[in-house]
Amino acid sequence: MTSFIRGFRGGIPIGLGYLSVSFTFGIMAVSYGFDWWQAVIISMMTLTSAGQLAGIGVMVNPGQYMEMLISQVTINLRYSFMSVSLSQKTSPSFKGIKRWLLGFFMTDEIFAVASAEDEVDTKFFLGLSIMPYVGWTIGTLLGSLLGNILPTMVLNALCLAIYGMFLAIILPPAKASKPVLIVVTAAAALHGIFYFIPLLNQISTGLTISICAIAAAALGALLFPIKDDPDENITHDKEVAS
Repeated sequence: MTSFIRGFRGGIPIGLGYLSVSFTFGIMAVSYGFDWWQAVIISMMTLTSAGQLAGIGVMVNPGQYMEMLISQVTINLRYSFMSVSLSQKTSPSFKGIKRWLLGFFMTDEIFAVASAEDEVDTKFFLGLSIMPYVGWTIGTLLGSLLGNILPTMVLNALCLAIYGMFLAIILPPAKASKPVLIVVTAAAALHGIFYFIPLLNQISTGLTISICAIAAAALGALLFPIKDDPDENITHDKEVAS
């Protein structure tokens, strides 16, 4: 089995999951006043679930470009960290323009599958990326076109799909790690404060997400700092000396 086929098969479950989740984004985008083709273009050019949801909320209020910048950088900065981490496992041929092009497809789920490999080459990562990208795009298209046709009960159920995806990402590490649980709880509590308290609930969604994310991350860094491994530092010093 070639690495491309193996990666393609690994991406099929992700693509199927994205199909239902992006359906929700298509519905929301149209409900905000976007045309179906605009929703599809957004999905094709960004491929970031939380970023797109926050982005369309800001886009319906023209002129808030600085808020858009802050919210998108905050939400999508994790992809840079994922890419740096995964670059430690990439094959020697996975460099240059290939990293620039294939790095566009980095998502939480693609990173999780790719990071399980001993070595990631370009063919495997390309195969892994195809179905998630296709599923995300087609799901957005179907949601934006069928959102006005489906019964309200079905729409309400589908609108919960994207939040279910976030819970599926958060809950396993939160159950396994107390620091992660505390950070997640702090972020949720902060968002509740911004949602229910007068004046604070006037702050836009994009900026609220940024504030909650940065504050919760800062709390986690303060309470649970990751200490350097002495053995690793010794090994590094020996390598430098040699």
